[in-house]
Amino acid sequence: MKISIRGSKIDITDAMKEYATEKLKKLEKYVESPEDISATVMVKIPNHLHKVEITIPMKSVILRAEEEQEDFYAAIDVLIDKLERQIRKNKTRLQTKKIKEAKEFAFDYIESIPEEEDTKILKRKRVEVKPMHEEEAILQMELLGHQFYLYKDADTNQATVVYKRKDGNYGIIEAE
Repeated sequence: MKISIRGSKIDITDAMKEYATEKLKKLEKYVESPEDISATVMVKIPNHLHKVEITIPMKSVILRAEEEQEDFYAAIDVLIDKLERQIRKNKTRLQTKKIKEAKEFAFDYIESIPEEEDTKILKRKRVEVKPMHEEEAILQMELLGHQFYLYKDADTNQATVVYKRKDGNYGIIEAE
């Protein structure tokens, strides 16, 4: 696995690089061809906490997790657990859907891990997607008390999702 570690307004020490690399190597057992995978670790210190984000793009999925801790090493430990949980949680779905690219996961190894409770779709909802501008969509989302809102962009006429980010700002996802 190729690992890239970057810091925003922080110098990444050799000890930090070694620790992150050692921990990320543990995820290689879940992947068929670890030499084809690259992981990006981003470290920030927005206040007194270390915010660490790990992104591992693969052919069929993108594994991503972020954590804020007072200690960089504790954040890495929590993130590795989160990423392992993501792989285990999605294992059954990947196998049942027979996704062709799912060959990149080593399912034989994952099956030896105790199964977590499967998630189920409990509700299906149909909504009318109305054309509107971003500001209207944000207002609608806030009025409904939701974390996201689907609408049709009035300018581009494309399906768009506005969502509330953890930092309190908003994000937009546009369909291609």
